Amino acid sequence: MTGGVVHDVLDPDSERGRVYHCLVGRPRARVPELADGAGLDEDTVLAVLRDLADEGVAVAFDTAGTTDDRDHAWEALPPGRVVEAVLHSDAVRQATARRAGAELERLYRFARRDAGTYGALEVVEDVAQVLAASRRLQLAARHQVRVIDVPPYSGSSAYYLDQEVLQRQRMAAGVVYRSIYHGCAFDDPVAGPNMARMIEAGEQARTLDEPPLKLALGDDDLAIVTLAADGRPGVVSLLIRPSSLLRSLAAVFETLWRLAVPASVAAVDLQIDDRDRRILTLMASGATDDAIARRLGLGRRTVVRRVSALSAQLGATTRFQAGVQAARRGWL
Repeated sequence: MTGGVVHDVLDPDSERGRVYHCLVGRPRARVPELADGAGLDEDTVLAVLRDLADEGVAVAFDTAGTTDDRDHAWEALPPGRVVEAVLHSDAVRQATARRAGAELERLYRFARRDAGTYGALEVVEDVAQVLAASRRLQLAARHQVRVIDVPPYSGSSAYYLDQEVLQRQRMAAGVVYRSIYHGCAFDDPVAGPNMARMIEAGEQARTLDEPPLKLALGDDDLAIVTLAADGRPGVVSLLIRPSSLLRSLAAVFETLWRLAVPASVAAVDLQIDDRDRRILTLMASGATDDAIARRLGLGRRTVVRRVSALSAQLGATTRFQAGVQAARRGWL
């Protein structure tokens, strides 16, 4: 089967689709029978059959000892193979479009390298365009969407509900969402419930007291930074395409992610005793479990158990994270 199979073969309202559908339901059919079933004249059916044969979707069998296609019996190839060919053709076209887009992007930047502009950066001030760009970022993401969300939360309830629908669809498609929220985010009457529902749906979320910027990253393909407009109300968004700037923003996100507190435990008011405080202080200084045990006169098993419990409470994966997050909570 060639790569030229087109979608109208599967469209029952197109001429090619009508003929193919008749073939599927009529094994070894001839032109008059197919013309009657498809509601088309025989010349049209014959022309379609020849096209389908060229594309590997139909096969002609000579049962009458003649070279005239009108006398041949025609058979459709299995629809499953046709569908796979269409999907493969789609994938090839998408890959070709991406390569062409990347080449055009490089040409765009090269042509403007001396024009006093930065080709990877686009300034967007219209709110509707910013929201449309955010939607495109999420729809284009194949692996993950990373977000730093800070107030003010100006979206309406309807906006957040639409965003929930989109995010659930993308997560169902396998896209991972990781979000860092401002520490007060859950207190917002509109945004707070949305965040809670998304976390329950599978979003990986953490909180940070004062995130430095509002950021969205779609894979390593696009970043959107939203800033307060200087000298006037409203905001300005920067759309940043693959570049050293985008890589730097991705590194900023990952650094803040390591310092942030998992949202599932961020709002829990945990208290610790003096022993745990001393353990955390020594952990933050880089002391090993054995060193902590000797310093505090505790058994090693006790120290290992408390270190594990404290790290879990803080949502920390390293001793440094545990120390930073304990300090943020006022435990040290």
